[in-house]
Amino acid sequence: MTGSSQSAKDFFRPLAVGAPEPLREIPARPSRAIHFFDPSNEKMAAKVPDMVGTVDVLLGNLEDAIKADNKVAAREGLVEIAQGTSDLGGPDAPTQLWTRINALDSPWVLDDLTTLVPAIGDRLDVVMVPKVQGAEDIHYVDRILAQLEAKAGLDRPILVHAILETARGVANVEEICGASPRMQGLSLGPADLAADRRMKTTRVGGGHPGYLVREDPPRTGGTANLEATRATYQQDLWHYTIARMVDACAMHGIYPYYGPFGDIADVVACEDQFRNAFLLGCVGTWSLHPKQIAIANRVFSPSVEDVRHARRVVAAMGDGTGAVMLDGKMEDDASLKQCLVMVELAEQLAKIDPELEKQYAAIEVDDE
Repeated sequence: MTGSSQSAKDFFRPLAVGAPEPLREIPARPSRAIHFFDPSNEKMAAKVPDMVGTVDVLLGNLEDAIKADNKVAAREGLVEIAQGTSDLGGPDAPTQLWTRINALDSPWVLDDLTTLVPAIGDRLDVVMVPKVQGAEDIHYVDRILAQLEAKAGLDRPILVHAILETARGVANVEEICGASPRMQGLSLGPADLAADRRMKTTRVGGGHPGYLVREDPPRTGGTANLEATRATYQQDLWHYTIARMVDACAMHGIYPYYGPFGDIADVVACEDQFRNAFLLGCVGTWSLHPKQIAIANRVFSPSVEDVRHARRVVAAMGDGTGAVMLDGKMEDDASLKQCLVMVELAEQLAKIDPELEKQYAAIEVDDE
């Protein structure tokens, strides 16, 4: 039995009559920290207005961590917050509004979508879909969103973000990224993924002291001293998965994110994990506590030193051909491409972060 064929032209046609045109390029909006909050928690909800402008993304969580008895309250609370908070959500807002809907096999997800899109679809930037297994999950959400957008008269499509939380999802990561023009990005879901893989860790993200390499024993006269003390180096359990996710996202022009870091108290390890993800190509991460917002904003913003060097390379390379020597190091067209990534990110962040704008504007580039 052969699979159905489809014209490539159909990929960018709306999936419902009257739905907005799909995007051909996903906007590069800063999203260093995706801060999760429980819309059913009055204490958390009361803090939302003051957080607008201080964090790139506020995400109303409807899935995990929300008890079954609170699902309706969380959904209704998110509608109330979105409708009552100025400058939250929409293409020109300083802080984006996202939501994580319930799993597609849950009894709540359909009500999540049919409630949120008509009520706050004009403010809702991204719908995060948990436990995505393959392209079929994205196709399901894609069609429903198009129908609801058409009915609500929305003029821009709501984007979709998938969480990699299963082994099957990781195996199908490329087809997930390319499943719809709505795809905004992917996040790593380390806890559920660890359980699905039967990994022997109970940590939510981060490393593990048992996952390490050990240096070789010292040798004396050709004989190894196996009793000697040897240094060990803890490794990153998530290096492979993050790298594969980054490649799939880059291939399809969407954005990769690290997910949660569960040890709120260990801010040092949190920063290390965030920086590993940043260096590998992630554009942001989740925040489970306000203290993690500051860490994410710092880590996922290029340093002044990196921006200065990147601008020097761009200036020295002229038309981008050939090679130059700067500070005893060769810089060529590959170096230029790396530096342009840094410069473009700095420009995007400067538009929304006054402090970074001030720091980057003060950078002086010599004429060497």
